[in-house]
Amino acid sequence: MESPDTDPPGAVRAAPRRPYRPAQVREAVQQAVCERCRATHTPCDAAALADALLVASELTTNAILHGGGVTDVRVDVAGPGVRVSVSDRSTELPVARAAAGPQGRLTPGGHGWPIVCLLSRDIRVRGLPAGGKCISALVPLP
Repeated sequence: MESPDTDPPGAVRAAPRRPYRPAQVREAVQQAVCERCRATHTPCDAAALADALLVASELTTNAILHGGGVTDVRVDVAGPGVRVSVSDRSTELPVARAAAGPQGRLTPGGHGWPIVCLLSRDIRVRGLPAGGKCISALVPLP
């Protein structure tokens, strides 16, 4: 979605099969990152992989809960990290919710988007021609 039709040398791409569930997207991210490590003969950084898996899970879960369902997923590993792109049916932009309700009590949920923003670089949100949006986040890999 975000990458041109031709991938840079050393790029690894993975795509889960439909329907897109968080576990399937995490599996695609793990497969792509591990393939890059094998291809470059470098050890995989467990902490960076964990960050990428969490971002993938949060983007997918948010698309399911708030975006009307996942319409497409793309995982690209090249250069500085892994880019996870998740498309959904909604045109509404993600927002960070207050952690506390009106009476100062903590409320469940609302932590996904802040997690994505904390662990990712170069976050892009764009509308899609057929409706909906695509959110992509680059998670750095050492």
